[in-house]
Amino acid sequence: MAKKVNRRTVLKGLGAVTGTIAFRGFEASASAPVYFTHGVASGDPVANKVILWSRVVPANPKNPLINCTWQISESSDFKTLANEGAIQTHSTRDYTLKVDATNLKPATEYFYRFTCQGIHSPVGKTRTLPIGEVDSYKIGVVSCSNYPQGYFNAYRHMAETDLDLVLHLGDYIYEYAEGRYANPIALSELGRHVEPEHEIVSLEDYRMRYGLYRTDIDLQKAHQRHPFICVWDDHELANNTWQAGAQNHNDSQGDFNERMQNARQAYNEWMPIRTEPQAPIYRQFSIGQLADIFMLDTRLHGREIGYTYQQDLLTSDKLGIEAFREKLADPARTILGLGQEAWLNSALRTSKSRGATWQVLGQQVLMGKITTPELNEADFANVEISERRRQYLDRVALIGKAKLPFNLDAWDGYPASRDRVMASLKTEANNPIVLAGDTHNAWAFNLADKFQNEIGVEIGTPGITSPGLETFLPAHPDNLKKALMASSPEIFDMDSQHRGWTELTLTSNAMTSRWHFVDTILSEKYAVISTELITCKNGARAFTPKNSQEDKPGA
Repeated sequence: MAKKVNRRTVLKGLGAVTGTIAFRGFEASASAPVYFTHGVASGDPVANKVILWSRVVPANPKNPLINCTWQISESSDFKTLANEGAIQTHSTRDYTLKVDATNLKPATEYFYRFTCQGIHSPVGKTRTLPIGEVDSYKIGVVSCSNYPQGYFNAYRHMAETDLDLVLHLGDYIYEYAEGRYANPIALSELGRHVEPEHEIVSLEDYRMRYGLYRTDIDLQKAHQRHPFICVWDDHELANNTWQAGAQNHNDSQGDFNERMQNARQAYNEWMPIRTEPQAPIYRQFSIGQLADIFMLDTRLHGREIGYTYQQDLLTSDKLGIEAFREKLADPARTILGLGQEAWLNSALRTSKSRGATWQVLGQQVLMGKITTPELNEADFANVEISERRRQYLDRVALIGKAKLPFNLDAWDGYPASRDRVMASLKTEANNPIVLAGDTHNAWAFNLADKFQNEIGVEIGTPGITSPGLETFLPAHPDNLKKALMASSPEIFDMDSQHRGWTELTLTSNAMTSRWHFVDTILSEKYAVISTELITCKNGARAFTPKNSQEDKPGA
């Protein structure tokens, strides 16, 4: 096995040369006036502009203000430019570079780069969104990339795949301390340690963690090859965040609102995103007449009830099942907030009236209903289970018998809010597609409202590295899938054991989707397992049944 670089040693060595300049894990190999430390990225494309990103630090800390130029061209040799300009950076923005490159042509592939003191950044590739009629559009969907769990092989495969756009649905980083929520092999053999070692709270902490993640060559390649549209989930902030707190925030960590300000500033600095640090992150993008994409914030903006409250409801011996259901159905339990709900309803109505074929919701948590499955001893045959895990499974069994929701952190914990959004999707959308991350597993749902009307489809993307259901419901995957599909009729398909990403293709006739799974995240040598396509036809609002006669050749 190749020797792994100890990043802590590298950082200490660089600190002796550069003083307080934060290289963020970048390994300087030669003397230069400046260093482009973390590759390039592009994001939030529209028809005539796109955000371009990079990061550059001075070798001499006495020169804190850096002047750079940027270029964007249809050719990789940059002989003819579509646009160019000057940009400055400083430690106050963590030496990140971000510019909105304007006056571009729609549906056009561009090359871009930054230059400083004769040093060029890597060359990135991006693409603007189309206008008018669009024959086909291919999107990669990703979430949940945890550095100390293993290699980002799924990002590498995505970088090598021909895509028009990538949607990142959150958990781009994880905030945990060294050794927590980490794979022991990834730590001891692969050297996937985190910086800083403690749970991140301060602005410097969040910046260091983004810097570490962006040293990963596979993540750099994915950004270099494709434009991203991103939204946070909880781990860019703190675990199971809501408006007023988080599951892993306590008084010893200081003011929660200040922590959120730090998290949001670092996110804005390091991500190729057009929004401002304290502005709402929900926003809309149009893919010609083919589709509108609505990026939602189900995590921070309007989530009024916290995880701890929900867990208290779930585990309390004092609450009966009916009292629990009544509290769960409280209309005040919003996951979007009434303002964001109203924005979405209006945006859907406009999308439908302009004739967009598909309405795509890019958001964090599953909207489809999952009732806790009833599992028995046979489902866990030949599986070694600790006493602590056994107690958890006993509680799951009781919840399953009561037919209560499995995950209250998802839309199942906010049924009244979901009912309102479902009503909007039913009347104000032509063909709704809901996308979700968060669970680390692959899901496909035929969504239905409380009256059992077909509403649309949902696709949950697997995690890049974060472990899934197999870690806390360690039943045989086939048994778990069978139990979940029996308890939850909206589930069309699922996978509970693989990491990877989702490929989504839109045409005027149909949406097709498939998952690309990697067979390992603990080796840089891996194989890809791609699933069969699943299809939702224009006007169907549900997936075409598998092995349907109409999909067979000649039918």
